[in-house]
Amino acid sequence: MKKYLLLPAAVFVFVFVIISMVQLKVDPPMLIAERFFSNGGWVQIFLIATYGTFLTYKMQDPRHTAKWRVLSWSLFSVVFFTQLILGVTVSEKFLMSGKLHLPIPAMIIAGPIYRGQITFMAILFLSTIILTGPAWCSHLCYFGAVDGISSSGKKSGKEIKRKLFSRHTVLILVIVASLILRFFGFDPLVSILAGITFGVVGLIIILFISRKKGRMVHCIAYCPVGTLVGYLKYLNPMRIRIDAGCTYCYSCTRVCRYDALTDKNLKEKKPGITCTLCGDCITSCHDSLLGYKFPGLNRTASRHLYLFLTISIHSIFMALAKI
Repeated sequence: MKKYLLLPAAVFVFVFVIISMVQLKVDPPMLIAERFFSNGGWVQIFLIATYGTFLTYKMQDPRHTAKWRVLSWSLFSVVFFTQLILGVTVSEKFLMSGKLHLPIPAMIIAGPIYRGQITFMAILFLSTIILTGPAWCSHLCYFGAVDGISSSGKKSGKEIKRKLFSRHTVLILVIVASLILRFFGFDPLVSILAGITFGVVGLIIILFISRKKGRMVHCIAYCPVGTLVGYLKYLNPMRIRIDAGCTYCYSCTRVCRYDALTDKNLKEKKPGITCTLCGDCITSCHDSLLGYKFPGLNRTASRHLYLFLTISIHSIFMALAKI
């Protein structure tokens, strides 16, 4: 029993300490509860740390990881957008700074290019890549959670990542458009409308194409942030490996919503570039050939390290992430 409590306890301490530093050092307060009543931030910190502890305890068992990942990711998205709605309709205290920004993932790339300066969100994004690799796309992105729910039906057809859209083309278009809007002095309203249009197209893809295909089409074929994550994730050494002995039953392929376990990937003994290390595939393998791999650690320790980092960051974002 003790070994099952060690990892959750570590998450509690880490989350509590990190958010406490924000509570003590940042002014005006970042924690919403502190904005409404004195010392409310400490109550929020305890609740968030407890939430991270509970989530870690549940996700330690690989058989339940996929279910709790989806539930926690969906909850994160609900909290994020609820804060946004309350910030717009009720009080600016629910917003990060009182200044509204477009809640569209592509703005993480377009924003710094258009403004000519690094934004807080960009720093946060790069930090998560360094610490957890591609976990942004399976635990933290508010649009991704919606795409995951929409694509949860039966998969149909062949892989789509090079069929409906060119991931690199979308990324290049976002970068070029941001540069044009910046250097040609377009009215800020034009950039806002462009961002809204991009987000609406993404939602249409999520609600109709992802649902029809049973794959996360928005995340793996349209979102420029997802494309960027596919390359930046190699800054982190955590991987999922396929051991020798694969019989090509394709059980893992049927589970993967990111098209990262195609026939080619299985033959190469490693998931494709769209893999987000979500881990949903691990228990699908009847021969237990799939698992996390981190230099110097065995498979179990690698997975525990990944859970510790990912759930800790997820919990911290739950407390701090807002528009």
